[in-house]
Amino acid sequence: MRNIKLIVRTVVLFLIGFQLIQAQEQPNIVYILCDDLGYGDIQVLNPEKGKILTPQVDAFAKESMTFTDAHSASAVCTPSRYAILTGRYSWRSRLQQGVLSGGDELEPLISEDRMTVPKMLKKSGYKTAAIGKWHLGFKFVDNEGNPVQVYDGKKVVGPAIGSTVPNGPISRGFDSYIGFHHSRVMKTVIKDDKVVNKMEPIKMLPFLAAHAEEYIDRESKSKEPFFMYLALNSPHSPVVPSEAWQGKSGMGAYADFVMETDDVVGRVLDALEKNGIADNTLVFFTSDNGCSEPVSKAKQLEKNYGHYPSADFRGYKSDIWEGGHRIPFIVKWPGVIEPGTTNNQLISQTSLMATVAQIAGVALDDSTGVDSYSILPILKNRKTKTDYKLVVHHSINGKFSIRNKKWKLELTPGSGGWSNPKDNKAIEKGLPAIQLYNMRKDPSETTNVSAKHPKLVENLTTELVEIVESGRSTSGTEQDNDVLVDIFKKNGAKQAAAH
Repeated sequence: MRNIKLIVRTVVLFLIGFQLIQAQEQPNIVYILCDDLGYGDIQVLNPEKGKILTPQVDAFAKESMTFTDAHSASAVCTPSRYAILTGRYSWRSRLQQGVLSGGDELEPLISEDRMTVPKMLKKSGYKTAAIGKWHLGFKFVDNEGNPVQVYDGKKVVGPAIGSTVPNGPISRGFDSYIGFHHSRVMKTVIKDDKVVNKMEPIKMLPFLAAHAEEYIDRESKSKEPFFMYLALNSPHSPVVPSEAWQGKSGMGAYADFVMETDDVVGRVLDALEKNGIADNTLVFFTSDNGCSEPVSKAKQLEKNYGHYPSADFRGYKSDIWEGGHRIPFIVKWPGVIEPGTTNNQLISQTSLMATVAQIAGVALDDSTGVDSYSILPILKNRKTKTDYKLVVHHSINGKFSIRNKKWKLELTPGSGGWSNPKDNKAIEKGLPAIQLYNMRKDPSETTNVSAKHPKLVENLTTELVEIVESGRSTSGTEQDNDVLVDIFKKNGAKQAAAH
């Protein structure tokens, strides 16, 4: 009898252990994506020149791996979000520069047949939810299916409550959605595929935080793992900190909004803890691009308060320089990621898709996540060496840059964006048509050494052309780009063909 009890106990313990292993293999996954949050806006990343208090994210970093050389796929919003959800650079799509700015009869940037992170995770039994900003294009239609005008070029004129979104987030892999399209139509609240409410922008951030908490509360009671894509509206314009946060920083509305954003991150993490699922939840905290200089009034922050939203990096949102796309990227996964670690390896947000696919045990086919490399090995061990060495950058004007380990080549004479010198002014000043920087010695991009290294310029240009023309930056069968991609943005210049 004693032996039978021992055998039963052993079997039970084995089954419990197996279930725990299974749970560890299928963690809940949370993306917290801020909007226009600069690398230097987080104190732990910018201890000397970061004056805005961010205690929640700083505490989170002590439990996480913090990346210091992580990049968004673009220096602006829409293309970065496309890359995060598809593992593919957006310049392979129809969007060759800028962002989607309309709202009238827009086709989604993510095509219906394109695999997305939520579609992929559903294959592995995940529930999926999107909360917050979408900005990837969709139509609004009335009850009869007629397009609804949203923006007349000067002001928002719709859509009305009850309008339908037939091709929004829930058509691209999410089981549920609540949020808004983009900042110009932030008053329009969409639930799943319906316009359900109108809201003042000042209420949006607390609204999203509350829905994230509710989702965690509800799904923590479920046996299935969940994927929550939380895309905050802050600290993007309109800069509207809640009343409780107004004046908190003593540095102006933008700094107040950053502090409230930090608090929302804390609310989400607290919800995971309170519901007992923090230990089996993988959390990525990041931003879609760098800080917007005009919105943040960065020059005033620098001069009056000693706060540098881009830290020591050059440029801001929109630019090809580091301030445009080097972003916060902090990852927590208890029991897997060593807490309080720093990783200086070069990575891009395109890596997210392949990483969570590997974690979820989903094999990507040859046409999925064509620019996505799994960073799971370096999450498990920050000293692991990988073949991940090439990242392509893209500015608001569609200017290209390629980074290979320490070298960064920029195919533009100026910022490629809003910062001075803009490209036209750079040409007028007679600046070189290209820029080359040694990011190990010159991370602030102060000394253009392209004239000293012509062979290196040639090699990096060749690598960039190959990445564009092959339709992928990962190994595998060549893929088609959706359109002809003009790498050099120059009449008569060599262009990369779309296959």
